[in-house]
Amino acid sequence: MTLKTSTIQDVARAAGVSTATVSRTLSNPDIVSELTKFRVYEAVKLTGYRINRAARNLRTQRAHSVLVLLPDLANPFFSSILEGISRHLSSKGYSMLIASTKQVHGSGERLIDYLDDARADGMIILDGGLDADVVESLENNPKTKLILFACEWVEGKDFPSVRSENGNGTHAAVNHLYSLGHRKIAHVTGPKGNVLAHARKDAFIAEVGALKLELKSEWVIIGDFSLAAGCEAAKVWIALDDRPTAVFCASDQLALGFIAELSRHHFKVPYDVSVMGFDDIDFAEQFIPSLTSIRQDRLLLGETAASMLMERIESPDGTSQHHAAVVPVSLVIRESTAPPR
Repeated sequence: MTLKTSTIQDVARAAGVSTATVSRTLSNPDIVSELTKFRVYEAVKLTGYRINRAARNLRTQRAHSVLVLLPDLANPFFSSILEGISRHLSSKGYSMLIASTKQVHGSGERLIDYLDDARADGMIILDGGLDADVVESLENNPKTKLILFACEWVEGKDFPSVRSENGNGTHAAVNHLYSLGHRKIAHVTGPKGNVLAHARKDAFIAEVGALKLELKSEWVIIGDFSLAAGCEAAKVWIALDDRPTAVFCASDQLALGFIAELSRHHFKVPYDVSVMGFDDIDFAEQFIPSLTSIRQDRLLLGETAASMLMERIESPDGTSQHHAAVVPVSLVIRESTAPPR
C-alpha cells in the first residue's frame, strides 16, 4: 500500500484557512496572527505535511540558510553563541550551516562561493583573524552587506558587527581584584594579533595605570585562549622572583589551565594567588575552585547577530538596518579570588 503524501491543500482544510494563508504562515510567520500560526502548525503536525524546501528556495531565490564560521569548532565558548543564532534563525524558518575558518584561510573566493552559489543567504563570522586576502575578497563582493562579524571583528573594516563590552569587562575585573586588596596584578593575554586579546590587554594596561599600580613587563604573559597556554603561563608565574598576588586571564580556558598547573605544583587558589577569567563558560562554575569571571551573554550575542543579519537578508535595500551592537557584560564572583595573604 502506498501512503498518500500530504499537500498544502490538506493543511489548509485541516486548519480551516486558505492555501495562501498556509503559504504565508510557513514562509513568513511574522506577518500572521498567533492564532493563525497555531492552527496552521497544528494542521501540519496532524497531516504530516513536509515543506518542499527545494521548490520553496527556487520560488523565493533564497537558500533559507546562514553560514556561521568559527575559528575553533572544539571550543566550548561558542556553544551558547551558536544556540542563540540557531534559535533566532529557526524562528524565521532558516537553518544554520557551520564551518571552520581554518578551511578558508587563503581562499576568499571559496568562502564567497557559499553566497554566490546560493548555498547560504548570509554569513556570520566569529573570527577576526582572517587572512588579509580573504577579508579583501569579502569586502569587494557585491553581497558584502550580507556578511556580519560577531564576537570578534576586523580592525579598520566597516563590516556590521556584534561584540561584548570587552573594555568594561576588563575594567570590572581589575577593579574587583583591586577592591580585594591586590596591588600586584598580572595579565595572561590572548593570542598575538587577535582583536579580543588586544582589546582586553589594552584595557588592562589602561586600568592598572589609572589605579597607579606597578606593572612590570614580565607580569604581562602571552597566551592564546587555550587550556595549554594557561598551563604554560602558570609555569612563567611560578618562575617569577616577584610574583603578582592576582592574575587576570583573557579567557576562562586560560584561567582553568593556569589553576590546574598551579595545583600540580602544590600552589592553592586563591590562598597563594587569586585567578580570574573572561567569558564565564559553563565549566567555570563547576571547576574547583569555581572561577570568578566576566560573563558574556553569549546567547544574546548570538541572537543579536542573527537578528541583525536577518534584517539585511529580508530587507536588502533597507536604510534603517543596525550596523553595530554591543552586548553588556557582568562580573561573576566565585571562589577563585580572595584578599591577598
